[in-house]
Amino acid sequence: MRRPLVAGNWKMNGTRASVAELIEALGQQEFPESVEMVVFPSCVHVGQVVSGLADSAIAVGAQDCAAEPGFAALTGEVSASQLVDVGCGWVLVGHSERRLILGESDEMTGRKFKAALACDMTPVLCLGETLEQRQAGQTLEVVGRQLASVLAIAGIGSFEKAVVAYEPVWAIGSGLTATPQQAQEIHAAIREQLSHEDKRIADGVRILYGGSVKAENAAELFAMADIDGGLIGGASLKANEFGAICRAAGN
Repeated sequence: MRRPLVAGNWKMNGTRASVAELIEALGQQEFPESVEMVVFPSCVHVGQVVSGLADSAIAVGAQDCAAEPGFAALTGEVSASQLVDVGCGWVLVGHSERRLILGESDEMTGRKFKAALACDMTPVLCLGETLEQRQAGQTLEVVGRQLASVLAIAGIGSFEKAVVAYEPVWAIGSGLTATPQQAQEIHAAIREQLSHEDKRIADGVRILYGGSVKAENAAELFAMADIDGGLIGGASLKANEFGAICRAAGN
């Protein structure tokens, strides 16, 4: 039985004051014990959030890490080992905004994924297609290629300690959401691709759905057989909304 996971990606949002308010509001929520939770603040707020959530069931992750796991002459980058040092146990890799806006390749995503694992972090590997790719019928091809690249670099064994997040790019922050059936189809395909390498590992990997998940659609999405929770964007900046999504995952 895969434990549900709800992750909140705060993206490039927040000030010290607003983050403090959000931490306080999260502390007032009732979260189900059956659900694992993690939030991903911006790098400048990681220390504050680690400290603020120290007595909470919510873990803290980073939105990105360098492809080099340790120290290096890489101005502006933050390594997985440095993130661990400040209390992060999780990290997003391959988010579509980094792939599409910042030009990160599948190969770079694989290196970051491997670097996170080398430092005992849990990488959340983001996969997803654009609207043009979906309309061209290329969804399975694109997602399969993104996943295959990481498998080639890190191997199937690495997925025992990793999470996958399917985020259709056209549904991120757009208000559009894949139907539960559309999302389930891709989640099942991801699990099937992993099962070709190792069925036991594939059966245990948690695959999250991301893309305009809200309290009102969360339960229906999470009811799908291969959807094990959500990677939440804007809704994770609202404590009540995030709490409701977590409770939906617990049901």
